[in-house]
Amino acid sequence: MTILVAYVARPEGQAALDKGIEIATRRNERLLIVNAGPGGGQDEAIVNGYEVERVEERLAKLPVQAEFKQFVRGNSTIDEIIGLVESQQVSVLVIGLRKRTAVGKLLLGSMAQEILMTAPCPVLAVKAS
Repeated sequence: MTILVAYVARPEGQAALDKGIEIATRRNERLLIVNAGPGGGQDEAIVNGYEVERVEERLAKLPVQAEFKQFVRGNSTIDEIIGLVESQQVSVLVIGLRKRTAVGKLLLGSMAQEILMTAPCPVLAVKAS
């Protein structure tokens, strides 16, 4: 089984990564960290090379199998994550949450809400401290 973490280089992404590492280590399950977005130069969610290296170095020190994947294939972040959940035998999907105003949710929607409603596995939503 696999613990899947949806990662962004923000405090909520770090909180999700920390929790995913904790769960995978405790359960002795494979850990898959994913950063995904459609690309096109305006995607804040896509992490840079330095951040990828930093995460990969951390994963290399873990006592469980762990891997970082980044997808910029034109698909939405939600489609990439749900596709991985369906193809990777995911036992838990870990996502980070950030506080948004009601207007922000109305205008931008909530990726976390859509993932919570569509993922075919348990989803753990964590907040940054």
